[in-house]
Amino acid sequence: MQADIEIFKLIEEEYQRQQQGLELIASENFTSTQVMRAMGNVMTNKYAEGYPGKRYYGGCEVVDKSEQLAIDRANQIFGTSFVNVQPHSGAQANAALMLAILKPGDRILGLDLSMGGHLTHGSPVNFSGKLYDAHFYGVKKEDGLIDYEAMEQKAMEGKPALIICGASAYSRDWDYARIRSIADACGAFVLCDMSHPAGLIAKGLLNSPFEHCHFVTSTTHKTLRGPRGGIILMKNDFENPMGIKGPKGETRMMSDLINLAVFPGTQGGPLEHVIAAKAVAFHEILQDEFLVYCQQVISNAKSMAHAFGERGYEMVSGGTDNHLLLIDLRNKGISGKKAENTLVKADITINKNMVPFDDKSPFVTSGIRVGVAALTTRGLKNQDMENVVDWIDRILKDTDNESEIQQVKSEINQFMQSFPLYPDWKINSKH
Repeated sequence: MQADIEIFKLIEEEYQRQQQGLELIASENFTSTQVMRAMGNVMTNKYAEGYPGKRYYGGCEVVDKSEQLAIDRANQIFGTSFVNVQPHSGAQANAALMLAILKPGDRILGLDLSMGGHLTHGSPVNFSGKLYDAHFYGVKKEDGLIDYEAMEQKAMEGKPALIICGASAYSRDWDYARIRSIADACGAFVLCDMSHPAGLIAKGLLNSPFEHCHFVTSTTHKTLRGPRGGIILMKNDFENPMGIKGPKGETRMMSDLINLAVFPGTQGGPLEHVIAAKAVAFHEILQDEFLVYCQQVISNAKSMAHAFGERGYEMVSGGTDNHLLLIDLRNKGISGKKAENTLVKADITINKNMVPFDDKSPFVTSGIRVGVAALTTRGLKNQDMENVVDWIDRILKDTDNESEIQQVKSEINQFMQSFPLYPDWKINSKH
């Protein structure tokens, strides 16, 4: 069969882009070589609708073992009793979880998208805002921290069926115990979407949601550093309060409802090659080296925050507890869109992001979101964060200075040669 030269050329171009630049998008990371190898394997050929030991197809003996290994390792990491590893993404995990526990039109309460929340937490353009009656809490204007008083007031007034915590652009830890007390008072379930800080939670470096939240969802990339995908977890299974019965009149547990909501509720056959890659990532997370990595992530983020602060940048909430920073650029007289488009010319990849109480549209924004998980994987340390921030500052101080942009790009490309990404890539790409 004739080789597809065009697509493999593009894959090589993408490798070169990742290798030579600064990857600062908080949602991204670099998997290990063995995670990528696990994704590109013969398990992609196997249809396996259902769950280990309960499939709708024959020939699932091997993928059953692989999926069960992923389940067992995830439970070991988080001290949980239930994990579904089949969701194709974090959004799919949230969709399935809501399908399992909510009815269309039920009220949900999540963090406002403009204040750091996620699309699947009730945005009107998302399934969560179309199917459910979405309401929102936010952060306090004076310090950028979650407004738990407002959350409680909205919860007691609106009596939501589900309170969602977790964010895509919030740099501080969460008070899960307080959220649970609010939920208990108004009769709500609590879902924690820990997609961003999951790796840091896994190693005990941030508060754990599992003792207080009924349900936890996550992506498997970001700080977990695995393949792109999702998971749904529970600390302890419990009898569903909706009174839903099985075909023989038996009580359905919440784990049953979640499994049914993933398949056949929202997905068909699971991606067993990706599940194998999830298992590999979970194996890596269980190693001592992953704790060292997560500690460095937090340290790098704090070093970066200090460097930005020294240069007069305003950070929402004043700093960070996790892997990311949300920077308000209004005092610098530049929009998030302009910053993103200019920085990428110098091989610095970030994303524009709304900041709390933003006066610009989501297509322009007043801020940028910066994450250090990927650079930490590359091997950058605290002292390197000073260089990174200096390069960003040089660009943003004069966004129309093309010669400076090219000079910074040259310096970055040279610098990143000391941090090779997949050194054996050219050997692998021939296969």
